[in-house]
Amino acid sequence: MNILVTGSAGFIGYHLIKGLASSSHQIIGIDNINSYYDINLKYARLADCGIQNIRPGELVQSHKFSNYRFIQEDIADKKHLDALFEKQRFDLVVNLAAQAGVRYSISNPYEYAHSNLTGFLNLLEACRNFSCKRLIYASSSSVYGETQQVPFRESQQVDHPVSFYAATKKSNELMAYTYSHLFHFQTIGLRFFTVYGPWGRPDMAPMLFADAMTKQKTIKVFNSGNLYRDFTYIDDIIKGIINMIQKPTNDTQAHIYNIGRGKPVKLLDFIDILEQKIGFTALKEFVGMQQGDVSITYADTTLLEKDYDYSPATDLEEGIQSFTDWYRSYYHIS
Repeated sequence: MNILVTGSAGFIGYHLIKGLASSSHQIIGIDNINSYYDINLKYARLADCGIQNIRPGELVQSHKFSNYRFIQEDIADKKHLDALFEKQRFDLVVNLAAQAGVRYSISNPYEYAHSNLTGFLNLLEACRNFSCKRLIYASSSSVYGETQQVPFRESQQVDHPVSFYAATKKSNELMAYTYSHLFHFQTIGLRFFTVYGPWGRPDMAPMLFADAMTKQKTIKVFNSGNLYRDFTYIDDIIKGIINMIQKPTNDTQAHIYNIGRGKPVKLLDFIDILEQKIGFTALKEFVGMQQGDVSITYADTTLLEKDYDYSPATDLEEGIQSFTDWYRSYYHIS
């Protein structure tokens, strides 16, 4: 297949490119390389996939993977996105491009409208107009809001998002459903649950905590540590997505799946293990609940297991060890 991966300089996008590189598929990655977090990390991910000498708007061939090319573009730019679709005639799109972050959405909502709404609509329209029959896209566990009905199941009502980020992800699910219904191509939304691992996003807890620990800075522990997160190791996420890509289908329906570990962990326990693996003690400041945050995430992955043989296998200690090994190496921590 000819596959487009959006957000390919991002955390999950980078790992998906690496996972697909050994396949026979032709892959094009697209990313606008925005400055929401350190662009040097994004460039380092691209370089690790053989992408260098980037010229905005031009396809760059990877020097590591013969089946991978990259283009720096913004999916919110309809004209250039349509031109790419018209020329490449993609069989499948994996949309991992989005403005991420729950807390950032409270103060910067227009960034989310730009990427998560306009950009996503552009992709739906491109799939419709250029005969792409499958769209797999990133939703989020944040759509479940403050529900206390655990574990979270796809059949639950998700009509009360508590952040604008969550609202945009819920909107994506509704938009995708409408396009599948009207124009008869398959859409699959993946509700990600707290993905972590090497090359992770600096705005997420593992990276924030590791940075603070190694610099002996105080970390804020929200809700006095009474938060539970379904931490899911990146390799398990990628295996799940690749299983989905590889399974042939003539289905033209809209689908939603949870993709998580299915074992929520108390935040303080996560910090304890991170301390042990990285070799630094955390200086903790216990604070209240952060606006837009939720107290628990907990995935029921029964549907994904049934339809796509999803089977997360990485336990927390193993995953954190891999993360801290990478972190020490990348940031030159002795």
